[in-house]
Amino acid sequence: MTLLVVGLSHRSAPVSVLERAALAPEARGKLLQDAVSAEPVTESAVLSTCNRIELYADVDKFHAGVAELSTLLARHSGAGLEELTPYLYVHYEDRAVHHLFSVACGLDSMVVGEGQILGQIKDALAVAQEQHTAGRLLNDLFQQALRVGKRAHSETGIDKAGQSLVTFGLEQLAAGRDVEDWARGKRALVIGAGSMSSLAATTLVRAGVGELAVANRTVERAERLVQILTEPGGPGSANGLRARAAAMTSVPEELALADIVVSCTGATGLVLAGEMVAAARDGRDAPLALLDLAMPRDIDAAVHRIEGAHLVDIESLADASADAPMAADVDKVRGIVSDEVAAFGAAQRAAHITPTVVALRTMAADVVAGEITRLDGRLPDLDDKQRAEITQTVRRVVDKLLHAPTVRVKQLASEPGGAGYADALRELFDLDPQTVAAVSRADTRADRHDARERA
Repeated sequence: MTLLVVGLSHRSAPVSVLERAALAPEARGKLLQDAVSAEPVTESAVLSTCNRIELYADVDKFHAGVAELSTLLARHSGAGLEELTPYLYVHYEDRAVHHLFSVACGLDSMVVGEGQILGQIKDALAVAQEQHTAGRLLNDLFQQALRVGKRAHSETGIDKAGQSLVTFGLEQLAAGRDVEDWARGKRALVIGAGSMSSLAATTLVRAGVGELAVANRTVERAERLVQILTEPGGPGSANGLRARAAAMTSVPEELALADIVVSCTGATGLVLAGEMVAAARDGRDAPLALLDLAMPRDIDAAVHRIEGAHLVDIESLADASADAPMAADVDKVRGIVSDEVAAFGAAQRAAHITPTVVALRTMAADVVAGEITRLDGRLPDLDDKQRAEITQTVRRVVDKLLHAPTVRVKQLASEPGGAGYADALRELFDLDPQTVAAVSRADTRADRHDARERA
């Protein structure tokens, strides 16, 4: 396996660095294309969330791969290489698999056990498939990571520890009070209509807010979210929720009416400046609670200094999560991850030898065909039945001779240190390396086609 990941997260870098290194959605495709254009890289995928940026790649040289991926992350983000380097981490081969599987289970999340990361991993794979930068290794890796994450949530109690960043953030705003008691009847403003904002709106509605405004640059998306929340059977249909969509230009007016604000947009600049929040606070006694889940941040950090305004952002969430209790089932999840990493490695090693086995059987079939042709020349009087019987007999002999060695070599190749068995097989039977490579390329094309069909 030649898997490499280079990245930084809330565990390795301060929020100020993560904020500058954040990737805009439109930059991810260009990053992936530049990665696979680099000499040591054959596949690439990027996992970019509010608290991590990771570039995964299949590389043929470790040191050159690390240098190339680090440079690309710096080039496509808002931070220079010298600034990023002290905070970058590198994982290779089985350690890289272990890292992604741990991420998928929520073990590496700011809020341990949260499940939203599974959707973000799915999106990362979808983007790599759309850009045609994910081949056999990364397709297998990310699809297996999704299965491992789902297994962890279904087989353990990790969900008892895990919660979304939205819920965790609202708990920090509630400052020890029950979130439902704290939010009930309040007026809320959600800025953005993406997945995180939709989760925030749903969580607030279920917590019992009396009024909700959703502001978004594309008003139609805000209207669609409001419709989902208020339609029959929706989370707000039973409690008489008053909900409306709003344009971004009306945010100052909506801000002046709100008691709770949650913002998570993809904007590269501030959405709520300190002056705007100060103006909304002017002349009102009720406190204003603000939750900023964006990276880079949507709400000016100067809001921390405004009297009557309580701001919780990614930085304060990171500080609070360091003291959050871990569930006892975390150890069970770690066991699942270790088992799945071993199984993935074995499967990859077994798959590595498959093209060699296919090439061997192809060579054997060619030898049989050549010998049957030679026999036809020496015994031209054989009838069709006799010729078919001889052909079938020779094929059975070859198949029986090859069966045990090929089964055994696949078993040996799946064990740690088994990668050399493919080389040994090629050497012993004098197989043409180009023939083996052709089988590998055909398998990779088929895998990519299947991945696009599944997507």
